[in-house]
Amino acid sequence: VNGIEIYSMKIDSKVTSRFAHNVITSRAVNRGNVSKEVFFDVELPKTAFITNFSMTIDGVTYPGTIKEKEAAKKQYEKAVSRGQTAGLVKASGRKTEKFTVSVNIKAASKVTFQLIYEELLKRQFGKYEMFIKVKPKQLVKDFEIEVDIFEPQGITELEAEGTFITNELQNTIKKTFSGKKGHISFKPTLDQQRTCANCSQSVLDGDFTVRYDVKRTTPDNLQIINGYFVHFFAPTNLPKLSKNIIFVLDTSGSMAGREMEQTKEAMLKILDDIKEDDFFNFILFDSEISVWKETLIKATPENLNEARKFVQHISARGATNLHGGLMRGIDILNAAHEENLVPRRSASIIIMLTDGQPNIGVSDTGEIEKAVKKAIDGRYTLYNLGFGSGVDYSFLEKMALENKGLARRIFPDSDAALQLQGFYDEVSNPMLIDVELNYPENEISDLTTNSFKHFYDGSEIVVAGRFVDSSQNHLSVDVRGEGADNALSYTTQQEAEQTAQAFQEQQYIFGEYIERLWAYLTIEQLLEKRITATGEEKENLTAKALALSLMYKFVTPLTSMVVTKPEEDDNEEGIADKTTEGIDIFTIVLNLRDFSITEILEISEVFFSCTSPLYHTYASQPTWYTSVDGDPHFIISVPQKKDVICFNINENPGMILNLINDPVTGITVNGELIGDKRANSDAKIQNSYFGKLGIANKHLDFRLTVTPETITIQNGDEKTAFTWLDSVTLQQAGLTLIINRKKNLVLSMGSGVSFAVVLHQVWKKHPLHQDFLGLYTLKSDKLSEQTHGLLGQFFRPIDFTILEIHPGSDPKKPDATMIVKNNELTVTRGWQKDYRRDPEHGVDIPCWFVHDNGAGLIDGVHTDYIVSSLF
Repeated sequence: VNGIEIYSMKIDSKVTSRFAHNVITSRAVNRGNVSKEVFFDVELPKTAFITNFSMTIDGVTYPGTIKEKEAAKKQYEKAVSRGQTAGLVKASGRKTEKFTVSVNIKAASKVTFQLIYEELLKRQFGKYEMFIKVKPKQLVKDFEIEVDIFEPQGITELEAEGTFITNELQNTIKKTFSGKKGHISFKPTLDQQRTCANCSQSVLDGDFTVRYDVKRTTPDNLQIINGYFVHFFAPTNLPKLSKNIIFVLDTSGSMAGREMEQTKEAMLKILDDIKEDDFFNFILFDSEISVWKETLIKATPENLNEARKFVQHISARGATNLHGGLMRGIDILNAAHEENLVPRRSASIIIMLTDGQPNIGVSDTGEIEKAVKKAIDGRYTLYNLGFGSGVDYSFLEKMALENKGLARRIFPDSDAALQLQGFYDEVSNPMLIDVELNYPENEISDLTTNSFKHFYDGSEIVVAGRFVDSSQNHLSVDVRGEGADNALSYTTQQEAEQTAQAFQEQQYIFGEYIERLWAYLTIEQLLEKRITATGEEKENLTAKALALSLMYKFVTPLTSMVVTKPEEDDNEEGIADKTTEGIDIFTIVLNLRDFSITEILEISEVFFSCTSPLYHTYASQPTWYTSVDGDPHFIISVPQKKDVICFNINENPGMILNLINDPVTGITVNGELIGDKRANSDAKIQNSYFGKLGIANKHLDFRLTVTPETITIQNGDEKTAFTWLDSVTLQQAGLTLIINRKKNLVLSMGSGVSFAVVLHQVWKKHPLHQDFLGLYTLKSDKLSEQTHGLLGQFFRPIDFTILEIHPGSDPKKPDATMIVKNNELTVTRGWQKDYRRDPEHGVDIPCWFVHDNGAGLIDGVHTDYIVSSLF
């Protein structure tokens, strides 16, 4: 692809006692005649921590080092100040985070990328699951996935599947397991990777999932190695507890339409799964609070039928009284327990679903958190489900964690009902409540969480710790819990010799795996506790998590990985970060050696940008990067979505369009359209471009007029003219102008906002086309919130949702439904040109294209932006 051949890609996973150590190695060669940019692009599970990354270029290895985030940021910014760029990219998906790095390599040169990450596999529905995203984006001569599993308890079942696996590929998955060992390999040939016999596209695009379970003769498995222990607790064949479940549902106006229909669909399926011993109720909140019944109701067939009718008639309206809905649900649970309406040994659960933020009644999230925590008082578990991107996810997560639950994001796609039902399935079968695993206090230090409100069927509780005396070789544990019939209480113990005997197969073991598992689990729980902590407690939790992250070389939300690639006398720096749910992070792009518009922009400011196939932002306060170039193509980057929207404006030559207008700073930008030299009789819509741009600041009495021939500055009555043959750096009061000969210019104003203009020159004797201009904005956050215009209106964050991606009229460009500004638009996944790097050829930017002159995306209609003159 583009002269770059990935000739080898290997994913090697070693799983030892649920702890997975994964190594992804990709090898590429530049088959072109000039230097090319090579991308290493993988998606990792959100639960994973990166532990190492390296690039090997022509035999020389450049490793990554993990540093505290602020130190890494300073090192990177120092490199940026020297005009150098490098880096790694992270973006967040449903189950994954994207890791991308790019580097320029010379013709015929080879590069090897190696990424290592680790994670503790969670048990759900009776199986451990390891998820591998497969997307090489081209045919790979040597492609292989190898998974080795070692479980001292013994493996009882092992399966592997891929969403992309065809009948022809089914036999390429090799699976064996016996006793404690399991092995899976997947090694398709080049021909097996093809989408069809003569196709060059790869069928390898999707999820490869490994699932397995272990043999259990007792509920507990204790392992001790080198002063650390791990305790796996998963009892089987226990009678299920009855549950008391309150569904608190947002029925405000924003839930109208598809979201409400999907919620009702999920609730009807959940009602089919509720068992007759369970008790349940529905609380609806909008501007008012309404309930199905005044108390918890037993799930008899008659009551379930009545509940189905109730659900079918739920409708959306009004505002969002989230506080009122939750408090009413807690009150009903409290009354049920006080009046002994529910069994003493039963699990009480609140599931709250919302798509927005509280805006009526008690709307202060801090007050809501305090009230809910006080009302629940540790007795019940609260699960918060956030539907779509309009929720305050950090608020939902903090409130759930304070009440022994968790938050989950529900993505507003066609399978939203299945997501809701899937979450319910996870918590629908409680087996134990108030589980405690107690260890001798004088023998153990640094213990992970050892008390749990619920144990669900098919899951597993994991506790790890460190011995005070690292030479200690035995451990006893007292297990306590409340089951359906009686209390659970027993003591179990383990000798280190028993663990050592189980681990005789050394080739399956990587490093001090129990110690690393303990560190992984400890960091994960410290970061979780930080969410609800404040003041000194939060500082202490942060310090502990940071120290462990650095000691064990994990990329966590507190650390970054710095990659340094020496080149001549300079260094190129890059940073990789761990994402946090609901929070955007900064990402970076690698090495540009041409003195292009990108370099000028990067040297002059820290800015947001995007370039195929990566999306990039720098470590600074958010700014929104927009541009208009070409025919004219408007490109709107949306960093919080890690995506791009684009649209065209089709108007006649001579028309002048308002691009930016800020009444507060006095800055305006207008552009005049030109056409081709003659009309193209074969085209339905004639080409038009910007042939003249006018940038003005009325507060400074300043005007800049740019055409493909001249650049004219007017300060008051004084005029200064340049041509594109000049190389100029000009500084006046509150202004800086840099002209890069025959390429581009950058104008910076006192407020901090900057604009870049790219010159496009065509062959003078071309029968059709003529020279034109492109405009790129920089530091647009320095403009006021009143800024408008075809570009200016997008300097503020814009939210949108993409639904129902499906084939379009062009098989290479799928269509989808975009929900934006309360409009439902049909959009197409296409490409537009970004000319910042290469003014001659441009770089293709993937984006969602809005048709009909941006109708439904831009405010009003495009003709509203036509003005009478350039100034």
